[in-house]
Amino acid sequence: MYTINWHIRSKYEIPLTNSAIIVYNYHEMVVHGRTASKDVPARKKVYEKLKTAILSGHFSPKERLAEEHLAETMGVSRTPVREALYKLEAEVLIRPLKTRGFIVSGDSREEMEELFEIRAILEGYALSIISERISEESLNQLSNFVDKAQTALEAGRMGDVFKWNTRFHDHLHELVSDTSRLYRLIVDMRKQVLRHRKVTLQSTEGAQRTLDGHRKILLALRLKDPELSEKMMRTHIKLAKEDALMALSKS
Repeated sequence: MYTINWHIRSKYEIPLTNSAIIVYNYHEMVVHGRTASKDVPARKKVYEKLKTAILSGHFSPKERLAEEHLAETMGVSRTPVREALYKLEAEVLIRPLKTRGFIVSGDSREEMEELFEIRAILEGYALSIISERISEESLNQLSNFVDKAQTALEAGRMGDVFKWNTRFHDHLHELVSDTSRLYRLIVDMRKQVLRHRKVTLQSTEGAQRTLDGHRKILLALRLKDPELSEKMMRTHIKLAKEDALMALSKS
């Protein structure tokens, strides 16, 4: 069975295989140790923790989720767990079993294509905005993330490749955090896509394609060209989609 330890902070980390760490740029809760703030209702805390665990890949597709075990593991009553599971079912993140309990949903090929297509539109548009406002400091920070990812790749540390790839996109998203609606849409979409990227970035070829894409994005940003920036991001995400679909076909 599974074990969950929870802890709150503004950015959260989830230990993964190969020592990978997912670093998210969300603003509320995090996995790893203590319970959440007392002013947050238990049902909300449980829902957010379970959703995070599903979207991060902590729970694998088709993994069974038992209400009683989850309640015991999380140190809460079964009522907030039950409410959270029904909400996650409504979001199609889990599916009910004919017997008791639920299983984690896996995206179909069509659903995965849809996720990446929506992400390409949102992040392409965001990058066109960023290209007109980005500072030299941010460009240097992004370049540093790419260099660290390349070093990790050459050393075979695929978990660190994933970490620096995530930091690269997180930093870009922070640059449009003042456009609150766009920012929320991007963060929500990336939460759903990220579990697929974790798999594809375990491949040396897929990881190198990702880093090459980041360098092209950096070049477009340095040129401060909105149209080219949007095109580079869309192309980057299209390649990510192809890698994810290939991984799906092999699973």
